[in-house]
Amino acid sequence: MPLLDESIWNSKINIAGWVDAEGGTQDVIEPATGAVLGSIGVASTKDVYRAATIAAKAQVAWAATKPEERAAVLRRAGDLWEQHAAEIQSWIIRESGGIGPKAGLETHVAAQECFEAAALPSHPQGDVLTSNEARWSFARRRAAGVVSVIAPFNFPLILSIRSVAPALALGNAVLLKPDPRTAVCGGVALMRIFEEAGLPDGLLSLLPGGVETGVAVVEAPEVRVVSFTGSTAAGRKVGEAGARNLKRVHLELGGNNALVVLPGADLAKAASAGAFGSFMHQGQICMTTGRHFVHESLYDDYVAALAAKATNLPVGDPNTGQVALGPIIDERQLANIDAIVKESVAAGGRLVAGGSSEGLFYSPTVLADLDPKNPAFAQEIFGPVAPVMKFSEIDELIELVNANEYGLSVGILGDVGLAMGIADRVHSGKVHINEQTVTDEANAPFGGVGASGTGSRFGGAQANIEAFTETQWLTMRPQIADYPF
Repeated sequence: MPLLDESIWNSKINIAGWVDAEGGTQDVIEPATGAVLGSIGVASTKDVYRAATIAAKAQVAWAATKPEERAAVLRRAGDLWEQHAAEIQSWIIRESGGIGPKAGLETHVAAQECFEAAALPSHPQGDVLTSNEARWSFARRRAAGVVSVIAPFNFPLILSIRSVAPALALGNAVLLKPDPRTAVCGGVALMRIFEEAGLPDGLLSLLPGGVETGVAVVEAPEVRVVSFTGSTAAGRKVGEAGARNLKRVHLELGGNNALVVLPGADLAKAASAGAFGSFMHQGQICMTTGRHFVHESLYDDYVAALAAKATNLPVGDPNTGQVALGPIIDERQLANIDAIVKESVAAGGRLVAGGSSEGLFYSPTVLADLDPKNPAFAQEIFGPVAPVMKFSEIDELIELVNANEYGLSVGILGDVGLAMGIADRVHSGKVHINEQTVTDEANAPFGGVGASGTGSRFGGAQANIEAFTETQWLTMRPQIADYPF
């Protein structure tokens, strides 16, 4: 039987097993064709609260499980991602509209996240502290308890597993709320992998749904930590709800990322990097290159080269052909992209390539001759649009890069010495010299500043341990202390 056989999960959620959802069902739609691929269960508030209660009970025993046993579950999960990669990739392509290489990246990273997480149970869990008293003093890390993971549609597998795997490895239980538009590849796949890996029942619950479900996984009393990836607007609401309920909330939000092309940079390579940064997965990535800053000496040639790339990139159904761009996730997102492009042209921008759509397929688009107030420069587009602006001096460039509420990723192409000086002055959670803005590794800290989130809360042992554990102060004396009372 295939791992994702529909008879297992169709129209269901998972709360210590596959069960009917009180919130009803929702069709799984293939954006490229509009075909119905199946049906998912939608979790109600009551479903979430029941899952949280079960999770809290299961978590106690899981946190007490030998570290080597928790590690073994994560290693088996990593192996299973590799064994079932082709099947899972097929769902990523059809359900999320991603091209084949993007789907392959997701399953590869999912396996790596589990392998990295498998090292966490045996990682040092605290520090020995000095003390002015005649005692031993320790700061030790303890599992937080129940963690809610809210993941988006764009990279549904990676942006779920990067929190689910380390949270489980560190002894927590997890409530997973994937985006209902990608609940199979971003939810069912994780549930089935961990079932097959031997994770005990109740430790991972699958709870697809919309706003009501999202509110519930934040507000459930048993939940101690919320890991949210999504838009800045939604993240503000999650953060507010977490604060009201005294939950620790980790937010990885939007970005309007800058790619800098320095004087003397290799033009052909720079245009290739810029095209990848703006057009990969139809620009539906938080790290997408949303602003191209090009030195005036290269500006005209760069715009022409980038437009040539855009014009020649094939767009179509990634399930049936070799294409570079697939469909936008839905009509609402496409309408927002198109509106920003039209507003940008009306505001004085020059449409050099693209700017048209057919169905949910939006052509790679290049906009030039922009100023910082132009909508294409000021807003996160989340679509295959490359806005380009020229600069003359480095001080001017720094001001332009930093004149934005977001601070997730910056790429700098060209002279390394000059780039290093720029890297020290830009406000960004990630800086990549001689690379574009879209890159991620399971062992690297990931996060942004400003409207891009609350810093690096994903990736690498240190960030994951800080994200999914609590610090406890523990002291010990050889005998009861003397007190003056």
